[in-house]
Amino acid sequence: MKNKIDEFVKNPRKSLLKLAFPMLIAMVVQVMYNIVDTAFVGRLGAEAIAALTFAFPLIFIVIALSSGIGAGMGSQISRFLGAKNRKAAENTALHGISLALITAVLLSSAGYVFINQILSLFGAEGNVLVLAAEYMKIILVSITFIFASFMLSQVFSSQGDTKTPMAIQISALVMNIILDPIFIYVLGYGVKGAAIATMISFVFSFVLAVYLIRKRSYLRLEKSSFSFSPWIIKKILAIGIPGSIMMLLLSFYMIFINLFMASFGTEYVAAFGISSRLESIVIMPMVALGLSLMTIVGMFSGARKYDLVKHIGNYGIRLAVMFSAAVGLIFFVAPSLFLRIFSSDQALIAIGAAYLRISVFSYPLMAIGMTISRIMQGMGYGMPGLVINLVRIMVVAVPLSYLFVFVMGYGYLSIAYAMVIGGACASTVAFVWLRAKLAVMTKS
Repeated sequence: MKNKIDEFVKNPRKSLLKLAFPMLIAMVVQVMYNIVDTAFVGRLGAEAIAALTFAFPLIFIVIALSSGIGAGMGSQISRFLGAKNRKAAENTALHGISLALITAVLLSSAGYVFINQILSLFGAEGNVLVLAAEYMKIILVSITFIFASFMLSQVFSSQGDTKTPMAIQISALVMNIILDPIFIYVLGYGVKGAAIATMISFVFSFVLAVYLIRKRSYLRLEKSSFSFSPWIIKKILAIGIPGSIMMLLLSFYMIFINLFMASFGTEYVAAFGISSRLESIVIMPMVALGLSLMTIVGMFSGARKYDLVKHIGNYGIRLAVMFSAAVGLIFFVAPSLFLRIFSSDQALIAIGAAYLRISVFSYPLMAIGMTISRIMQGMGYGMPGLVINLVRIMVVAVPLSYLFVFVMGYGYLSIAYAMVIGGACASTVAFVWLRAKLAVMTKS
């Protein structure tokens, strides 16, 4: 491996696509973990689907915390590589991995003790609560491996290698697909079996990542490369904390919507759950494109090539909008076709299809906000992404949903309309903020 900054400068658009495509596959594979679990568990009935729906926001919290630290670490690594400072980049990687492991241990311990109370707070009850708790306790045991695997993959991505993380994700998914039916049906563990299969898959991905980091990485992660630096920790957390909170907001949004949907009945929670799985097909590729942009923008910023930052940023936003609009159109035309992947229950499919036909209009708006947030993370700004998502979710979408459902007495579809309005407001804020930051950076 080698520092790829010169290659990226020579052809930034081609480099973005070369980075984004393997990461896109890796993100789709990550989505497939949940889709595979839901598809297998869905055959167990509505209660089993509802249990995973209540568990998914907690899993997203795990993803949010690991990806936040990963974004802070990755942005700083890319800027150091742009400045051609390999030693500092290696030290940053080791600091980021250490922070992630400490966070994982604390999260796993606290979550395991209070999991029943947390799920009850989210609205789970009865047998759904029992199933969701069984699932999450196993996932919580495996959090350390989840964090470690993600951070090692992020080390590869931040130095311009997205093919290796893709290979790791695909290998783990194949194992999960093989193990799911064995643990769920053959061994008879049901919902708990899906969690066991996922845990084994993550342990495998961690072992594979450790092996590949020794064989393929430009950055060498050795004890001799580590030198404790409060400044590096501060830089990682300056982007990592807002980044984690930004993604946690998405989890909180799902928690609130689960609560709102629960007021209509378990079927509506399950219908929202399977609709959200399809929405993740849009979100994760946007994350992939955004992380690729963060790497390239970080390298260009470190090399002080600000004209290329603006050029590749605008190109990335256009790509994100076109992709999300295309997927949204497909889902709008034939929502039931895709919802049948998760359930054969016609009532669930009808509820989910009506919801999906409205929520797809928020896809391009989400793409704008998510992409611009990653661009500014690459530039070294962590707070804009947090504020953009605060506006979309906590300032607009959630309060409007509550107003529509509990004050004005509208049906469950009003929640989808609230999400579209929130996306429009947030994307406006994102555009204005990016223009301002680019103007300041260009003058400096």
